[in-house]
Amino acid sequence: MFSAYTWAFWGIVVLIATLLVQALVAAFSKASQPGAIPGKIDASLSHASFVFRSNRTFANSLENITPMLGCALLAILVGTNAAATAALIWVMALARLVHMWLYYVIATEKNPSPRSYFYLLAMLANIALLLLCVITLATQSMA
Repeated sequence: MFSAYTWAFWGIVVLIATLLVQALVAAFSKASQPGAIPGKIDASLSHASFVFRSNRTFANSLENITPMLGCALLAILVGTNAAATAALIWVMALARLVHMWLYYVIATEKNPSPRSYFYLLAMLANIALLLLCVITLATQSMA
């Protein structure tokens, strides 16, 4: 059963690796600032600061990783279509990577910003994966 989800597992690896990279970038960018205090971001910082953007990118991923990984795990456990599951996980993983890259390179207060579209794409893939889980569970319950 698990071999059918190999591509889904690789997508999960990319999601987790992305989160770890973001944590390191945020930590090192903040620590490199003069007078840096562990655990405290200067409240005056905004999108013009890479320290702010790297920390927001990491925080945004933390906000999204629980439902992403929860849906991925549930999908595999309930036996959703492996190809559809992998495709949705990869959409999430790639959208989060593009979101990260855009957040790192574009300093904008504009809303929506280009990164917002990739946030939305990842969220829609996550919702679709949850719906796939619900449909699979409902179908199995009726059988």
